[in-house]
Amino acid sequence: MNTHVVAIPGSLREVSYTRLASRRVLDAAESRGATTDLIDLRSLDLPVYDGDAGGAGDADELARRVREADAVLLATPVYHGSYSAPLKNALDYCGFDEFEHTTVGLLAVAGGSFPTTALEHLRSVCRSLNAWVLPHQAALPNVSSRFEGGELVDETMAERVDTLGVRLVQYGKIEPDPMTVEACENVGADD
Repeated sequence: MNTHVVAIPGSLREVSYTRLASRRVLDAAESRGATTDLIDLRSLDLPVYDGDAGGAGDADELARRVREADAVLLATPVYHGSYSAPLKNALDYCGFDEFEHTTVGLLAVAGGSFPTTALEHLRSVCRSLNAWVLPHQAALPNVSSRFEGGELVDETMAERVDTLGVRLVQYGKIEPDPMTVEACENVGADD
């Protein structure tokens, strides 16, 4: 059975380098035989998460699509050194049912030159949901200089992005590890 890879780019911009880079990751995954799904948060009705509201808007659709994945790409533009509010909101609608024992790849896109803290923040969130986060991650600093005509033209960055897609397929069905310490302490996840 093919590995199914889902990408969630956390950008709402009409022209989004995050979405373009995510599509490239999925293309690399498809080249390895994976089926893919790009979840465009602009097309979903996801009100600001309210734990009392349950599955508001399209939250159930989002959760279903993430649950169907063997591997998930979380991609974010870098805002103030961290990941985007739309991605945070989407993640708040998900939990252990969607991420436990799921392989996750991380991608950050930055207008500036220091995109790595967003990746560390996402890695912590994923560990608290007992996901298996790939050691390989991709960061695209100074992103506007890396693309031309909607294509990633920086060969070094393109190799990192493509490798992320390959690794999502390669490790998409990895044997689960015991629960992480962070996941054991994540008592609010099931609230």
